[in-house]
Amino acid sequence: MNQPAFEVLRRDAMGAFLILCDHASNYIPAELNGLGLDTADLARHIAWDIGAAGVARELSNLLDAPAILCGTSRLVIDCNRHPGAADLIPQISDGTLIPGNRNLTAEAKQSRLDRWFTPYHDEIEALFANRSPLILSIHSMTPVLAGVPRPWQISLSSHTDRSSVEPVLATLRRRGDITVGDNQPYDLDPAVDYSVPFHALRHNLPYLQIEFRQDVVADSQGQAAWAQRLRDSILNPQRVFGD
Repeated sequence: MNQPAFEVLRRDAMGAFLILCDHASNYIPAELNGLGLDTADLARHIAWDIGAAGVARELSNLLDAPAILCGTSRLVIDCNRHPGAADLIPQISDGTLIPGNRNLTAEAKQSRLDRWFTPYHDEIEALFANRSPLILSIHSMTPVLAGVPRPWQISLSSHTDRSSVEPVLATLRRRGDITVGDNQPYDLDPAVDYSVPFHALRHNLPYLQIEFRQDVVADSQGQAAWAQRLRDSILNPQRVFGD
């Protein structure tokens, strides 16, 4: 049986947040034959954001918020890229060739858009109809890229509106026991990113786009701890600060 294009948690929750997880899954539809990759490749970050789905699930419970998790691998189609982007359906990722994405016909590309991309983004729009939630976009990043270690356990990416980002950055940093990135290693670029620009910026909704370093959220214990820390940094600074 085919996996759905998305999963929605706590659809009717009344919290003030909406949680997105664009790279929640490494699922490859059976008819794509693993895109020509082996199981080890599909377990890597190239296929999904390791730990991000678990954090999103924890936050959904902690914040009493709806969450939507994309149902397929970013290698099938990247739901955080523009429909016309060259890397929407990547032919190479982090130096790994993706055989099943080479020489695709226009019909094959449109089929993936219709099956995975469009339903996911349509559902996001439906989830905040008649509401103005703060959108939390949950991602994870590799601990090392191109041989360079990344010191940030958590990072916030933003564009020109910093109103939601600044208080959370300050709260996360105040205790002094972690390294927090501010547009490091990624900023929020509306020319590259799709989900937050399309669903938050376009509607003038507040947002936080968060990257967790995947080694700190790789298991359920880390996911629960970091989800709690983020929740507290948004809702209860006194608890985070220990004041």
